[in-house]
Amino acid sequence: PAPACFADFTEMMRALGYPRLISMENFHTPNFMLVSEVLLWLVKRYEPQTDIPPDVATEQDRVFFIKAVAQFMATKAHIKLNTKKLYQADGYAVKELLKVTSVLYGAMNTKGVEHADVSEEDSSKFKFDLGSKIADLKAARQLASEITSKGASLYDLLGKEVELREARTESIARPLEINEAERAMKIAIDCVLEQVQKTKDMLNNVALDEASLEAKIEKRKLELERSQKRLQTLQSVRPAFMDEYEKIEEQLQKQYSSYLEKFCNLTYLEHLVDDQRRTEQEMFE
Repeated sequence: PAPACFADFTEMMRALGYPRLISMENFHTPNFMLVSEVLLWLVKRYEPQTDIPPDVATEQDRVFFIKAVAQFMATKAHIKLNTKKLYQADGYAVKELLKVTSVLYGAMNTKGVEHADVSEEDSSKFKFDLGSKIADLKAARQLASEITSKGASLYDLLGKEVELREARTESIARPLEINEAERAMKIAIDCVLEQVQKTKDMLNNVALDEASLEAKIEKRKLELERSQKRLQTLQSVRPAFMDEYEKIEEQLQKQYSSYLEKFCNLTYLEHLVDDQRRTEQEMFE
């Protein structure tokens, strides 16, 4: 990568308020710790509440970290990063980091912050939170979707207005009969009373179910206590076969030691026999 790329990167990081200085020498050799630190810092600038794990101790952690950052930048900022170059953590990684810093730097300049007048103290005070902008974008998209659906529904209803207008005019013109209104009111009152009675029955059933569940819980607690006491009793009792088991285990240990000794002797003797045969074969030849 060209030196101008490094210069632009270091200058933008300084303007954005990065707490430490970055030079070209930092990327002459792969420096994954610095790259991961810069990436995490840039992600925090986009969205302070992000939960990308900063652990990069092992190779698997580094791969997961790079993938998480690339996915975050692709979904939140629409920036496509080359994960292979980022993992190299050398000069080519700077070009990928420059994609992110350029967006942040451009956003800072659009707010009227001049690059030549910004000191290190002032730049550290600058905070750019893209999370609120993303939340506003999501809300705007949701409202646009709701407006579209409401508009389609309103269009369908307006299409039925001709038929509905006739029915509405006919209903308004029809004289009101007291008996029919009274009958409708009684039906409505009966429906409400039925709903109230159902609600009361449900409340009574809830009380009965609560009492039944409490009784079952108490019963389970007693069973658990009995089981724990029985378990403690069984753990304190020494099985009858343990004495014989320990004796057999001791004998097995002795047999194993004898087996090892005999196996070593046999191996040594076989080695001697092989040497003797080899010697006789050489003499014969």
